[in-house]
Amino acid sequence: MKVLALIPARLASTRFPNKPLAKILGKSMLQHIVERVLLCNDIDDVAVATCDQEIINHIEGLGYKAVLTSDKHERASDRCAEAINNIEKTEKSKYDIVVMVQGDEPMTDPRMLSDVLRPFADQPKPEIVNLYADIQPGEFNSANCVKVVMDLVGNALYMSRAAIPVSQDGIERPSGKQLGLIAFSRPALQRFTELSPTPLEINESVDMLRFIEHGIKIRMQRTIYRTHAVDVPSDITEVERLMKTATH
Repeated sequence: MKVLALIPARLASTRFPNKPLAKILGKSMLQHIVERVLLCNDIDDVAVATCDQEIINHIEGLGYKAVLTSDKHERASDRCAEAINNIEKTEKSKYDIVVMVQGDEPMTDPRMLSDVLRPFADQPKPEIVNLYADIQPGEFNSANCVKVVMDLVGNALYMSRAAIPVSQDGIERPSGKQLGLIAFSRPALQRFTELSPTPLEINESVDMLRFIEHGIKIRMQRTIYRTHAVDVPSDITEVERLMKTATH
Protein backbone atom coordinates (compact mmCIF):
# COMPACT_ATOMS: atom_id res chain seq x y z
CA MET A 1 0.00 0.00 0.00
CA LYS A 2 1.18 3.50 -0.82
CA VAL A 3 1.12 5.91 2.12
CA LEU A 4 1.21 9.70 2.14
CA ALA A 5 1.71 11.72 5.33
CA LEU A 6 0.08 15.15 5.32
CA ILE A 7 0.87 17.91 7.81
CA PRO A 8 -1.86 20.58 7.88
CA ALA A 9 -0.57 23.99 8.95
CA ARG A 10 -1.63 27.64 8.91
CA LEU A 11 -0.14 30.86 10.21
CA ALA A 12 -3.34 32.28 11.72
CA SER A 13 -3.59 31.41 15.41
CA THR A 14 -5.19 33.35 18.23
CA ARG A 15 -2.79 32.17 20.92
CA PHE A 16 0.36 31.86 18.82
CA PRO A 17 0.45 33.63 15.42
CA ASN A 18 2.96 32.21 12.90
CA LYS A 19 3.38 29.13 15.09
CA PRO A 20 4.37 26.66 12.32
CA LEU A 21 7.45 28.75 11.50
CA ALA A 22 8.51 29.32 15.11
CA LYS A 23 12.14 28.37 15.71
CA ILE A 24 12.96 25.39 17.93
CA LEU A 25 16.67 24.73 18.38
CA GLY A 26 17.40 26.60 15.16
CA LYS A 27 14.81 24.89 12.95
CA SER A 28 11.19 25.77 12.26
CA MET A 29 8.56 23.65 13.96
CA LEU A 30 7.42 22.34 10.57
CA GLN A 31 10.95 21.34 9.61
CA HIS A 32 11.23 19.25 12.77
CA ILE A 33 7.94 17.50 11.99
CA VAL A 34 8.73 16.79 8.33
CA GLU A 35 12.16 15.40 9.20
CA ARG A 36 10.73 13.15 11.90
CA VAL A 37 8.00 11.82 9.61
CA LEU A 38 10.60 11.01 6.96
CA LEU A 39 12.37 8.76 9.47
CA CYS A 40 9.42 6.34 9.32
CA ASN A 41 10.05 3.59 6.76
CA ASP A 42 6.31 2.97 6.42
CA ILE A 43 5.73 6.39 4.84
CA ASP A 44 6.25 6.77 1.09
CA ASP A 45 5.95 10.54 0.89
CA VAL A 46 5.21 13.58 3.04
CA ALA A 47 3.77 17.00 2.27
CA VAL A 48 2.68 20.09 4.18
CA ALA A 49 -0.89 21.24 3.42
CA THR A 50 -1.37 24.96 3.96
CA CYS A 51 -3.30 28.03 2.88
CA ASP A 52 -0.27 30.29 3.40
CA GLN A 53 2.21 31.04 0.62
CA GLU A 54 4.86 31.88 3.23
CA ILE A 55 4.74 28.30 4.48
CA ILE A 56 4.87 26.97 0.91
CA ASN A 57 8.00 29.02 0.23
CA HIS A 58 9.64 27.89 3.48
CA ILE A 59 8.99 24.18 2.99
CA GLU A 60 9.93 24.15 -0.70
CA GLY A 61 13.04 26.14 0.15
CA LEU A 62 14.08 23.27 2.42
CA GLY A 63 13.58 20.83 -0.46
CA TYR A 64 10.36 19.32 0.84
CA LYS A 65 6.88 19.13 -0.65
CA ALA A 66 4.06 21.57 0.11
CA VAL A 67 0.59 22.01 -1.38
CA LEU A 68 -1.58 25.12 -1.34
CA THR A 69 -5.16 24.74 -0.09
CA SER A 70 -8.15 26.97 0.53
CA ASP A 71 -8.17 29.31 3.53
CA LYS A 72 -11.83 28.45 4.22
CA HIS A 73 -11.30 25.11 5.98
CA GLU A 74 -12.49 24.84 9.58
CA ARG A 75 -11.15 21.29 10.03
CA ALA A 76 -7.67 19.91 9.45
CA SER A 77 -9.20 16.78 7.91
CA ASP A 78 -10.95 18.89 5.26
CA ARG A 79 -7.65 20.60 4.45
CA CYS A 80 -5.98 17.21 4.04
CA ALA A 81 -8.79 16.00 1.77
CA GLU A 82 -8.27 18.95 -0.56
CA ALA A 83 -4.50 18.49 -0.43
CA ILE A 84 -4.54 14.83 -1.46
CA ASN A 85 -6.89 15.63 -4.34
CA ASN A 86 -4.52 18.36 -5.53
CA ILE A 87 -1.44 16.14 -5.18
CA GLU A 88 -2.97 13.19 -7.03
CA LYS A 89 -4.20 15.44 -9.84
CA THR A 90 -0.88 17.26 -10.22
CA GLU A 91 1.38 14.22 -9.89
CA LYS A 92 -0.99 11.76 -11.57
CA SER A 93 -0.36 9.37 -8.68
CA LYS A 94 -2.62 7.44 -6.32
CA TYR A 95 -2.28 6.79 -2.60
CA ASP A 96 -4.02 4.08 -0.58
CA ILE A 97 -3.68 5.65 2.87
CA VAL A 98 -3.28 9.21 4.13
CA VAL A 99 -1.80 9.83 7.58
CA MET A 100 -2.62 13.21 9.10
CA VAL A 101 0.16 14.50 11.36
CA GLN A 102 -0.52 17.58 13.45
CA GLY A 103 1.46 20.70 12.55
CA ASP A 104 2.08 21.68 16.17
CA GLU A 105 3.69 18.42 17.34
CA PRO A 106 7.44 18.89 16.75
CA MET A 107 8.26 15.85 18.90
CA THR A 108 6.21 13.42 16.81
CA ASP A 109 7.95 10.05 17.08
CA PRO A 110 8.29 8.19 13.74
CA ARG A 111 7.30 4.99 15.55
CA MET A 112 3.88 6.53 16.16
CA LEU A 113 3.26 6.50 12.41
CA SER A 114 4.11 2.81 12.27
CA ASP A 115 1.69 2.24 15.15
CA VAL A 116 -1.22 3.99 13.45
CA LEU A 117 -0.64 2.06 10.22
CA ARG A 118 -0.42 -1.37 11.86
CA PRO A 119 -4.18 -2.15 11.86
CA PHE A 120 -4.29 -1.82 8.06
CA ALA A 121 -2.63 -5.24 7.93
CA ASP A 122 -5.80 -6.71 9.48
CA GLN A 123 -8.69 -8.25 7.59
CA PRO A 124 -11.08 -6.65 7.10
CA LYS A 125 -9.09 -3.43 6.91
CA PRO A 126 -10.34 -0.47 8.95
CA GLU A 127 -11.40 2.75 7.22
CA ILE A 128 -9.94 5.07 9.85
CA VAL A 129 -7.36 4.47 12.59
CA ASN A 130 -6.82 7.04 15.35
CA LEU A 131 -3.89 6.83 17.73
CA TYR A 132 -4.43 7.16 21.48
CA ALA A 133 -2.23 7.13 24.57
CA ASP A 134 -2.74 6.50 28.25
CA ILE A 135 -4.03 9.52 30.14
CA GLN A 136 -1.43 11.09 32.40
CA PRO A 137 -2.07 12.68 35.83
CA GLY A 138 -3.65 16.09 35.42
CA GLU A 139 -4.98 15.41 31.92
CA PHE A 140 -8.32 13.79 32.74
CA ASN A 141 -10.02 17.03 33.81
CA SER A 142 -8.33 19.20 31.18
CA ALA A 143 -10.39 20.39 28.21
CA ASN A 144 -7.17 20.39 26.16
CA CYS A 145 -7.07 16.59 26.49
CA VAL A 146 -9.66 14.87 24.28
CA LYS A 147 -10.77 11.71 26.03
CA VAL A 148 -11.94 8.70 24.04
CA VAL A 149 -14.02 5.77 25.28
CA MET A 150 -14.06 2.57 23.25
CA ASP A 151 -16.19 -0.51 22.74
CA LEU A 152 -14.93 -3.98 23.61
CA VAL A 153 -13.18 -4.45 20.27
CA GLY A 154 -11.38 -1.10 20.24
CA ASN A 155 -13.65 1.12 18.18
CA ALA A 156 -14.35 4.66 19.38
CA LEU A 157 -17.71 5.17 21.06
CA TYR A 158 -17.28 8.86 21.85
CA MET A 159 -14.63 11.56 22.17
CA SER A 160 -14.97 14.52 24.51
CA ARG A 161 -13.08 17.34 26.12
CA ALA A 162 -15.10 16.59 29.24
CA ALA A 163 -13.94 14.03 31.82
CA ILE A 164 -15.40 10.77 30.52
CA PRO A 165 -16.40 8.18 31.51
CA VAL A 166 -17.99 9.32 34.77
CA SER A 167 -17.53 6.88 37.66
CA GLN A 168 -20.54 6.61 39.98
CA ASP A 169 -19.01 3.91 42.16
CA GLY A 170 -15.45 5.19 42.47
CA ILE A 171 -14.08 2.46 40.21
CA GLU A 172 -11.88 3.82 37.47
CA ARG A 173 -13.12 3.01 33.98
CA PRO A 174 -10.75 2.85 31.02
CA SER A 175 -10.43 5.73 28.60
CA GLY A 176 -7.57 7.12 26.55
CA LYS A 177 -6.18 10.40 25.29
CA GLN A 178 -7.02 10.90 21.65
CA LEU A 179 -3.98 11.95 19.65
CA GLY A 180 -4.10 13.96 16.45
CA LEU A 181 -2.31 11.29 14.43
CA ILE A 182 -4.95 9.69 12.23
CA ALA A 183 -4.71 7.32 9.25
CA PHE A 184 -7.48 7.31 6.65
CA SER A 185 -8.09 4.97 3.77
CA ARG A 186 -8.20 7.13 0.66
CA PRO A 187 -12.01 6.76 0.28
CA ALA A 188 -12.59 7.51 3.98
CA LEU A 189 -10.76 10.84 3.82
CA GLN A 190 -12.78 11.83 0.77
CA ARG A 191 -15.94 10.78 2.55
CA PHE A 192 -15.14 13.01 5.54
CA THR A 193 -15.23 16.14 3.44
CA GLU A 194 -18.44 15.02 1.71
CA LEU A 195 -20.27 14.45 5.01
CA SER A 196 -22.07 17.36 6.61
CA PRO A 197 -20.54 18.72 9.84
CA THR A 198 -22.35 17.38 12.90
CA PRO A 199 -23.63 19.01 16.11
CA LEU A 200 -21.25 17.21 18.49
CA GLU A 201 -18.28 17.76 16.18
CA ILE A 202 -18.97 21.48 16.28
CA ASN A 203 -19.71 21.53 20.01
CA GLU A 204 -16.56 19.63 21.03
CA SER A 205 -14.37 20.87 18.14
CA VAL A 206 -13.21 17.31 17.45
CA ASP A 207 -13.00 16.27 13.77
CA MET A 208 -13.55 12.56 14.34
CA LEU A 209 -16.97 13.09 15.88
CA ARG A 210 -18.21 13.74 12.33
CA PHE A 211 -17.51 10.10 11.49
CA ILE A 212 -18.95 8.81 14.77
CA GLU A 213 -22.17 10.80 14.44
CA HIS A 214 -22.61 9.54 10.89
CA GLY A 215 -22.23 5.95 12.13
CA ILE A 216 -18.76 5.25 10.72
CA LYS A 217 -16.37 3.18 12.83
CA ILE A 218 -13.00 4.51 13.97
CA ARG A 219 -10.42 1.96 15.11
CA MET A 220 -8.41 3.19 18.07
CA GLN A 221 -4.76 2.11 18.25
CA ARG A 222 -2.72 2.53 21.42
CA THR A 223 0.82 3.89 21.38
CA ILE A 224 3.37 4.09 24.17
CA TYR A 225 5.07 7.08 22.57
CA ARG A 226 4.15 10.62 23.54
CA THR A 227 4.55 14.07 22.10
CA HIS A 228 4.43 17.58 23.50
CA ALA A 229 2.21 19.98 21.58
CA VAL A 230 3.12 23.63 21.15
CA ASP A 231 0.00 25.66 21.96
CA VAL A 232 1.55 28.90 23.22
CA PRO A 233 5.04 30.45 22.90
CA SER A 234 6.05 29.31 26.39
CA ASP A 235 5.71 25.66 25.29
CA ILE A 236 8.79 26.03 23.11
CA THR A 237 11.10 26.24 26.12
CA GLU A 238 9.83 22.89 27.40
CA VAL A 239 10.01 21.27 23.96
CA GLU A 240 13.60 22.42 23.53
CA ARG A 241 14.46 20.97 26.93
CA LEU A 242 12.84 17.64 26.02
CA MET A 243 14.56 17.51 22.65
CA LYS A 244 17.96 18.05 24.24
CA THR A 245 17.39 15.15 26.63
CA ALA A 246 15.53 12.80 24.26
CA THR A 247 17.09 9.55 23.13
CA HIS A 248 15.83 7.99 19.93
